[in-house]
Amino acid sequence: MHLDAELLARIQFALTASFHYLYPPFTIGLAWLMVVMEAQWVRTGDAVYDRMARFWTKIFAATFAMGVTTGIVMEFEFGTNWAAYSRFVGDVFGAPLAAEALLSFFIESTFLGVVIFGWDRVSKGLHFFATIMVAVGATLSSLWIIVANSWQQTPAGYKIVGEGKNLHAEITSFWEMFFNPSSLSREAHVIGSALTTACFVVIAVSAWYLLKKRNQELAKHNLKIGITMGLIATVLTAGAGHHQGQLVAKHQPAKLAAFEGHFKTVEGGAPLYLIGYPDVAEQRVRFGLAIPGGLSMLAYNSFTQPVAALDQFPKEDWPPILISFFSFHAMIGLGTLMGGLLFLALIMWLRGRLFEQRWLLSLLILALPLPFITNEVGWISAEVGRQPWIVQGFLRTKDALSESVSAGQILGSTLMFISIYSILFALYMFIIIRKIKAGPEAVGHDAGEVK
Repeated sequence: MHLDAELLARIQFALTASFHYLYPPFTIGLAWLMVVMEAQWVRTGDAVYDRMARFWTKIFAATFAMGVTTGIVMEFEFGTNWAAYSRFVGDVFGAPLAAEALLSFFIESTFLGVVIFGWDRVSKGLHFFATIMVAVGATLSSLWIIVANSWQQTPAGYKIVGEGKNLHAEITSFWEMFFNPSSLSREAHVIGSALTTACFVVIAVSAWYLLKKRNQELAKHNLKIGITMGLIATVLTAGAGHHQGQLVAKHQPAKLAAFEGHFKTVEGGAPLYLIGYPDVAEQRVRFGLAIPGGLSMLAYNSFTQPVAALDQFPKEDWPPILISFFSFHAMIGLGTLMGGLLFLALIMWLRGRLFEQRWLLSLLILALPLPFITNEVGWISAEVGRQPWIVQGFLRTKDALSESVSAGQILGSTLMFISIYSILFALYMFIIIRKIKAGPEAVGHDAGEVK
């Protein structure tokens, strides 16, 4: 049996990256929710907010540890499996990755120590400031990573130097590299999805407490904060996603065409498929239900503007159609479902019936995995849709592989990672479930019932 080193290296990175990506969005969003909770505690002195902040700090700490542990592996993979890629992008990636480690991670981890161990040891104001800095550090970490990743999608502020195996990119303008065409839009999309993720976790845990008739006051406060911030986050995510779609149409038109199974360029508006199956052989979408002109509206804010289809590009430059199509539509569909569920919860809240609707509380618990799945399929659509390029227009994925690492070595390390990550995930879930079942510690005198 022949083992393909490139395929195995791609599978390994996909597995390790997708496992790692379960944690950073949750911690980024949860950090800002902790800021909101602690701000309420500082403002009102209500002990229920103190309990909320302490409880979610414990969840944050465990998740932060998992994010750090699983993230380190990918940096080693760049050197072991993707040496040609590392040589090509090293000068560009060095600055943002160093800033992420030396600045953002330092801020986040340092102030996290104050947040975890500073309860009752430092003043409210100082502890609140430390919580803000944890959130700022987490957000800055994501920004530097997004800058590096976005440069792969929309390179800017660089020049290509050298020849042969020494061919590589060098920065000519740090600010052009930093503010490459897609970086800020992608960061806004990531932050919105991170907040959404944290809100759904907070909502699900709160709904579970309400159904179990435990920690009622805390659960009601949590639920209201989660619904409010969740609705804000979904609007931010949708707005940033729409803008990102327009950037993809401008800078990566083949990716957008793959997202929609748009095989043939036509005069007038291009349809936006809600469902369907892209038949690559026949170059059409089977069983499709589409919004006429919807893709044109997404890309150009016009229902009649033509959109470049896959027939405008050589077939060797086509992204994998099926994965791109289904992951993109799963992201959109799940995002819409989550927004609708939050809106339904808001209506019940305004009608004063939210806390008693057991069917709705059960739905909110069942919805817990949705933002994590949405984050994963969103990441898959963004990265698979860029193929066959690992750096858009300059370096193909097949040319980025290390020459000295064998397929057997990659397979062996992949199996090792799967085993270790399975153990880590089981341990993490055991800790989190145990903390949730134990509930928040009683702090001071609880406030009156939430109306």
